[in-house]
Amino acid sequence: MQTDDIPPPQSQHLTNSWARFPMGVFHVLAGAGLKCSKGFDAVITANIPGGGMSRSASLTLNLLLTTLEVNCLAVDEHSQLVDLAVAVENEYIGSPCGNLDQIMILYAKAGYGTHYLPKTREVIHIPLGKVDREGNSSAASSFRIVALDTGTVRPGLEKSTYAVRRRECEELTEMLQNAGHGIASLADIKDDAAYRAVMDQFGDTEPALCARLTYIYNAQRRFYEMMAAWKNADMATVGAMFRADGHGLRDEYSISGPELQTMCDVVRTVPGVLGERMLGGGDKGAAGALVRRAPPPSRVTLVFSSTLAAIRSERGEETLLAGALARGSNRERFWSPNFLQAFS
Repeated sequence: MQTDDIPPPQSQHLTNSWARFPMGVFHVLAGAGLKCSKGFDAVITANIPGGGMSRSASLTLNLLLTTLEVNCLAVDEHSQLVDLAVAVENEYIGSPCGNLDQIMILYAKAGYGTHYLPKTREVIHIPLGKVDREGNSSAASSFRIVALDTGTVRPGLEKSTYAVRRRECEELTEMLQNAGHGIASLADIKDDAAYRAVMDQFGDTEPALCARLTYIYNAQRRFYEMMAAWKNADMATVGAMFRADGHGLRDEYSISGPELQTMCDVVRTVPGVLGERMLGGGDKGAAGALVRRAPPPSRVTLVFSSTLAAIRSERGEETLLAGALARGSNRERFWSPNFLQAFS
């Protein structure tokens, strides 16, 4: 591409092209007064499996940082990088994403959880249990976060159920504001009295919209319970909250899909799995699991009827394999197993 010939935002001929992202970076930087005259040659490689793994957020941040460096430009604060990355997706791509993926990627710190406070934009790193003088947590080596690729192709957020759910949440927020509830978003409903007031008023007439609120209300309560468990290195409780959130996404937010749920159903039966849930914007793509790390045996295989779920440890690297349910009841029931990549 030529830096002085960038197509306008949401151009139809770029709908399915990854080229949208570097073009969007140059477009958004120019709009922010950071005019870039120099481009660069690059080869992009990645080992992130499946959709719903924040690949677009990671790519956008890397493109932003590289473009700024090549052009000898800089931003005043890290938070501005987040805003620019979100603008690439919201304005240029047309994806209705929020900013949490970008924040988690940009501020991640090994061995720590990342707690973002939206009202102040403060980022706090939460240690996993006790840490030594160097800031290392011994509990971090006791588990693995595992990505479960269903082998399905997930559309961008702008083409997904996520976009529908976001519009539903905005619709309910406007209804509650008009009814005098005094909120800026559904996340402002934090206590039982406020939640019950909404359910009493709209539960019968707007059951689907209220189900979205129920997920958000319960998810916020789970978050603080999970954070307390994280601080105590209570990974069993962290996993249980992770699993409960997956059930909420499936039953209340209604954003999952058959392949994702089959993957979770299979993995849930494997010993050592503490919790599992779908990832990203739903529909298809990847799920994730929190897995207890055990001393690696030479080889362990667990086989279930009609599908395969196995934990295999070779050369100290754990891999979890699971079959995913194919679409349609009249088609082949299970696909061949897909890989599960364990992140260290």
